[in-house]
Amino acid sequence: MENKKNYYLEGEKILQELASLGKKPRLLVHSCCGPCSAYPLTYLFPYFDITIMFNNSNIYPEEEYKRRLNELYFLLDCYKRDFGYDIKVIEVPYDNETYNKTLEPLKDIPEGGLRCFTCYEKRMRQAMEYASENGFDYLTTVMTISRYKNAQKLNEIGEKLSKEYPNVKYFFSDFKKNNGQLKRNELVRKYNLYEQQYCGCIYSYEEMKKRKENA
Repeated sequence: MENKKNYYLEGEKILQELASLGKKPRLLVHSCCGPCSAYPLTYLFPYFDITIMFNNSNIYPEEEYKRRLNELYFLLDCYKRDFGYDIKVIEVPYDNETYNKTLEPLKDIPEGGLRCFTCYEKRMRQAMEYASENGFDYLTTVMTISRYKNAQKLNEIGEKLSKEYPNVKYFFSDFKKNNGQLKRNELVRKYNLYEQQYCGCIYSYEEMKKRKENA
């Protein structure tokens, strides 16, 4: 069996290198929601000049998309008030119908498989393209904080994209490590953040409804 990389330690190595530079490189962070962003932002902010990209047309329905986006803005307002963080958000226009043309052929694949991996890469690629075109030094995603997301696959996608766009480095992470999940949960409780009950797409939404019906 192939040994899995410890992407938490890979990220720590990058931070140790950056700590000696005396300046913060520009980091574009793909964010899927406020709760998943809460701990990664506190972890990364001392080392980076952060901008967030919210490009999540996978989320269904649109009311849920708006709720998650608004919750992210609420979190950032709290962080500006409490810590002085001033983080810009880039919103990519919502277009669930077009987005699902990619996922629909994979609709019958269980959650956590190829459908999800395709969704990861679609959003991360869009963020990487933006980072490459707009002078960012690094890209990362907060999704590795989730115990339900495949951190190995997310980092493999990030590494692949950094080879395709060599002017942008990928920041490796497994934000749930070293009590990251616990710290996330503490911040969610502190700010009373809304926590969604499904990943985002219409297929995970339908799976969530079935779970509730069978409970």
